Amino acid sequence: MAIIDVVRWTPGDDPVFAAKFPETNLSTYTQLIVAESQEAVLFSKGRIVGKFGPGKYTLNTENLPVLRSLFGLPFGGNNPFTAEVWFVNKLLPLNLDWATDNMRFHDPDYQTMVPLMAKGRYGLKVQDAERFLVKLVGTASRFTAEMLTDHFSGALVSRTKSLLLQAMQSERIGVKSIGAYLDRFSVALTNGMAPFWEDYGLSLIALYVTSIDIDDRTPDGQHILEAMARQSAQAIAGYTWQQSQSFEVAKEALSNSGQNGLLGALMLTGLTGNMGQGLLQPQPTAAGSPPGPPPVAAAPQVREIFCSNCSRKFTSDSKFCPHCGDAYLPCTACGTDNRDGAVRCVSCGCTLQGAAPPSAGLNCSRCRGPLKPGSIFCPHCGQRS
Repeated sequence: MAIIDVVRWTPGDDPVFAAKFPETNLSTYTQLIVAESQEAVLFSKGRIVGKFGPGKYTLNTENLPVLRSLFGLPFGGNNPFTAEVWFVNKLLPLNLDWATDNMRFHDPDYQTMVPLMAKGRYGLKVQDAERFLVKLVGTASRFTAEMLTDHFSGALVSRTKSLLLQAMQSERIGVKSIGAYLDRFSVALTNGMAPFWEDYGLSLIALYVTSIDIDDRTPDGQHILEAMARQSAQAIAGYTWQQSQSFEVAKEALSNSGQNGLLGALMLTGLTGNMGQGLLQPQPTAAGSPPGPPPVAAAPQVREIFCSNCSRKFTSDSKFCPHCGDAYLPCTACGTDNRDGAVRCVSCGCTLQGAAPPSAGLNCSRCRGPLKPGSIFCPHCGQRS
């Protein structure tokens, strides 16, 4: 079995946190080359026998005194031994993606439960190579960023969701303004997740929240997004949800039942008024079509009035007072009974129809004799004018 002369590791394009050198046959003449941003750790018989930072080393008993106790190797000479060499990448990867599954949040703006999903990126650095290798790597030959994300997917999603919901609830931040707080959420998640990674020999450099959106993968999320889109359209067009529903009801009634169905829908939705009155009017007929029935005039309203002569009540459909026989001379504006020859209504002051103009003089309401201007009593019968 050949003895390896040089041990080194050149990372590829894929982000790898740690990789094991494929051969284990080493000797006290083997050269170990550790590049910048790397750290090498040697394992033998289940224990760590040495750690090396960037540089070039000879794996002799001077650099690895524990070899004498493990293998009984003497000083000097080319003494073979068996050991695993792990290279740890200590660069700063910031391209690790994370995302949560559906998380239910009681939105303070809409006062309802809203399904959300969040995603972002984070960066990790191997701080303690020994702890990282012992706790995470195990018997694998390499440990990539994809393996790290998959290994911690459950814990990462659970802790991220919990921290995000706590921050949103404590700040009472709703879906409408959530995009303005992504930086604050990023800081809260970085501080909250840092102790978790330290337990595995990793240092959380940064964690960014790039988006928090309504989860459109669920039926609830799809309905909420549709409702928000309708609300925005209504706000821009200048009508309310109730008006929109009323329009739809009226439109369906018109298409199903014609004018009568539309009038019924208008009455149910509260849109009667000028629109309903216009529809109640006779509609023009096409040329050559038989005309419809003429409109029926509304019957005058009958009410009680006071006689201008005896001051007793009688109904407005009478021509004479049933108590004194005086003729009913109604005001066309208010219906009040006035004395014969009166020029203006005693109730509303409106000019009475058939009254003589002021220049023609006045007559006594009893004997019809002429009165002089300014007379208080009739000079012929004594009636108060």
